[in-house]
Amino acid sequence: MPDFSDPTLIRTPATEPDGATVVRPAPTTTDETLVPASTAAPDAAARPVASSGSAGFAEETRQLLRKRLLVTHGAFAVATGVVSVADLFGATPIPVDALPSWALVVPVLVFGLNVAGLLFLLRQPAASLRAYRAVEVIQFATVAVAAGAVRLIALASAPPDSADPRYGPLVYRLDAVITNYPVVFAIVVYGVMIPNTRRRSLIGAALLGAVPVLVTAMAAALNPALRPVLPAMLPVTALPLFMAGVLAVFSASRANAIQRQAFDAIREAKQLGAYVLKKKLGEGGMGEVWLAEHRLLKRPCAMKFIRADLASEPATAARFEREVRAVTTLTHFNTIRIYDYGRGDDGSFYYVMEFLDGPTLDRLVRDREPLGPGRAVYLLRQLCGALAEAHAAGMVHRDLKPHNIMLCARGGVRDVVKLLDFGLVQDNSTETSDARITRAGTVLGTPSYMCPEQAGGEAVDPRGDLYSLGAVAFFMLTGRPPFEGASVGKLLTAHLTQPAPDLRTVRADVPADLAAVVAKCLAKDPNDRHHSASALETALAACACAADWSASAAATWWEPTAAPAETPAPSTATDCTQTLVRG
Repeated sequence: MPDFSDPTLIRTPATEPDGATVVRPAPTTTDETLVPASTAAPDAAARPVASSGSAGFAEETRQLLRKRLLVTHGAFAVATGVVSVADLFGATPIPVDALPSWALVVPVLVFGLNVAGLLFLLRQPAASLRAYRAVEVIQFATVAVAAGAVRLIALASAPPDSADPRYGPLVYRLDAVITNYPVVFAIVVYGVMIPNTRRRSLIGAALLGAVPVLVTAMAAALNPALRPVLPAMLPVTALPLFMAGVLAVFSASRANAIQRQAFDAIREAKQLGAYVLKKKLGEGGMGEVWLAEHRLLKRPCAMKFIRADLASEPATAARFEREVRAVTTLTHFNTIRIYDYGRGDDGSFYYVMEFLDGPTLDRLVRDREPLGPGRAVYLLRQLCGALAEAHAAGMVHRDLKPHNIMLCARGGVRDVVKLLDFGLVQDNSTETSDARITRAGTVLGTPSYMCPEQAGGEAVDPRGDLYSLGAVAFFMLTGRPPFEGASVGKLLTAHLTQPAPDLRTVRADVPADLAAVVAKCLAKDPNDRHHSASALETALAACACAADWSASAAATWWEPTAAPAETPAPSTATDCTQTLVRG
């Protein structure tokens, strides 16, 4: 739990479905902020939430669940129909006079509910996974409750004798034994037939199995004749339920693993429009990332799939499309290129971007060492060019960090920078603050590289990106961000109140002119920073070390050096939870 030591912040951190930690400012703030845990620096306290599965896998689960529910509803309808007919003609092992008349109607009610569920499944083949899960819960809960009701009446009204004289005073009659069978059967069917995770099947089996045990205890409270033998009755009741639960959980776990393996194998050869999916590169709370290839152009690309449940939300879908359209207008050489976007048959939102093979800045620095001043200036100037175009188009990136900067080779040139993940882009050119699709009271960004105004929940303009770029420059040269802390709250407080440390106190060989440029970027007041990305680029070019690195120097550095470990896809390699178009 983050320690929000800043009095202006409410101590109510929460976790978003997409794996982002939300920092909620004081109620007076209206701008949105978000601290994506998965994209934060390693020292941030926030952590990503494990993905619950891809949109495509969820769709396959929906279809499989419908098919299995058709089978279980049909089977339960036949079984309860036979019992209802047997009750009608008195051909039942339970003495009719031992139960109230309403108890004989229970199988008929269960039969009717299963028929109704069967009709719903047949007439609604396109219903959502949530709707089918509701049908699943209703069916199995009905069986358990019905069997429990009959069991309660049978035991509560039982006289102090036994159907089997060998057990003497043990009041555990044949009718009570039979009422345990439907629940045992339901648990086994739930685990074997219903597609579930291990956890979900465990919860379902536990809830179903608890019904007969609780009913037996309730019957003992109502019938004094049962109390002396309750210690013997409970184990006899619980043992078959426990064994059925073990079988159910094991079956569901194995079936889920096999289903996912089969889905991944099929999807590896799947075609989506003009693209052929080759292999999955990663996944996160928002969806999956795949290496793909254009069928006609044979051009490799990276495809990000946003989960169908997120893409189906109107506001979220509008945000995805708005941000992708905004980024497609950018043409700078150092900005990630978006080729295409659309929706899959399962409702998932996807977009296609250029595939980049190279390390992120974060990985390069952490695996190797902090960069030399000349090389840092060389890379920063490229980023200034990408930001200048975005800012001129009215966009603010709001999530600049080493994870979102990639070094790759383009046209035979090494150390080409690509600015990635415009997922938090704020487009001021086409939307007013009233029309902007936001979540009030939340602030988006990464704690270690967030500008003060962003940390405080205020509006962010291009100078906020320059602050973040200054923090990135600090990381390039020292191997760590300007501020470090054990919690999100302490990091935000540091950005808001503490002056940035002097670069030269951390690394003495940084030239004074470069240290001054970075210090100006990290000024608390936006008015004290460079007024534009172009102005920052000019200041960097004027540093004496700017001539110490060039494309030829980069080629020399990379050639004899073993290539860094493969980093799949742009930004997708290091973080799939933070997407290019996240909501």
